[in-house]
Order: sequence, then structure tokens, then C-alpha cells
Amino acid sequence: MKTDTLFYKIFQTFPQLVFQLLDRDVVPGYAFTSVEVKEKGFRFDGIFAPPPASSEPIYFIEVQFQFNPDFYWQFLSEIFLYLNQQKPQQNWQAAAIFPSARQDVKELASIHQELINSGRVVRIYLDEITDRVSPELGMIKLITCREDEAVAVVKEIRSSTTDEDIIRFIGDILFYKFPKLSRREIEIMFALEDLRQTKVFQEAKDEGI
Repeated sequence: MKTDTLFYKIFQTFPQLVFQLLDRDVVPGYAFTSVEVKEKGFRFDGIFAPPPASSEPIYFIEVQFQFNPDFYWQFLSEIFLYLNQQKPQQNWQAAAIFPSARQDVKELASIHQELINSGRVVRIYLDEITDRVSPELGMIKLITCREDEAVAVVKEIRSSTTDEDIIRFIGDILFYKFPKLSRREIEIMFALEDLRQTKVFQEAKDEGI
């Protein structure tokens, strides 16, 4: 699955999700962007920037689904390069999001461990978020769950919301997750009759998938 694309779209549409992942109260007014810093073409998965003149922190978000031994070196290089270029007055915090601890770096450099111990860098393992429930977190669960668990997860999300944006993203996620299934097969398997109205369904129909 193209997880970077999915997470970018989800965060852009549901900025409250980052606060749910961090298990904090939602702060209104944040804008989500994907920012490229100038040197070496570094690009963040996302930056949550508070409104101008706000004292709320900036959040740097990076989603990592493949193991990368240099992940923290690269992520922190992006952050400090951004801070050097933008010189924001706000405080900042970084969130590294992994599907599970297996994709995280096992042996950390001392500076990385210090930043994690201080709370400056927060590690989020999606498979361990079991004590919080929301439709937005349900979408994340759908991305990371096993294929044989997907039907139950979709039912769980549908029972908790009728939000059209969330229904649309369920369709997006399922098309990525089950590329070999036709749109009609997905519609039947997941009881998504209203999937016919979603943009991704119409695009798939136009392309003859």
C-alpha cells in the first residue's frame, strides 16, 4: 500500500487525528502541510503548524512502515534544518509513527535516546493503541490490520460514524489494501453500498478497474 499517500490525505482531512495519536486534547486551528526543506531535498510526511502568534508547539510527523536503521538521523536532520531555515518562535515536538515496534530502530544513538527520554521525540506504535477508540483511529487500524480482520474493522468504523469523509477514506484504504479485488467485490465484501458515491470509486470506474 502507498501508506505515505494515505496518511498524508488522512492527516490533511482530519488534523485532530495527530492529537488522538499523541493522546492529548485537540487544539483547534492547526494546519497540516508537507514541507520540503532546501538541502538534499528532505521532505517531511507532515508538519502541524499552529495559528500565527500561537504559543502552541509545532508538531513534526513522520510515518515509517519500513525498517530504516538511519531513520532518526534522517528525521532529526530534517527537523533541525527546518528550524534553522524557518526560525519559529514556538516550541516543537516530533512524532515517529510505526505500524509496530518491529519497524523501529532497536539500538539508538545516545542523542536519540536522550530526545526520546525527554519527550521531545515521541514514538507511536499503531498496533499498541487499544485503549482509545474513534472513527479516525479506526481508519489507522484499517490500514495496519491483517486482511482477514478488515471486514470487522470496517463494521466497527461504520457503526460509530456516518461522516462522508470517513466513508470516502474507507474506500481509499480498501482499494489500496486489496488491489486485486474489483470495486464491486469490495462493495459486496464490506457492505459499502454508499461506496458508489465516493471519489475513489468513481475514479476506479472511469479507469475500468
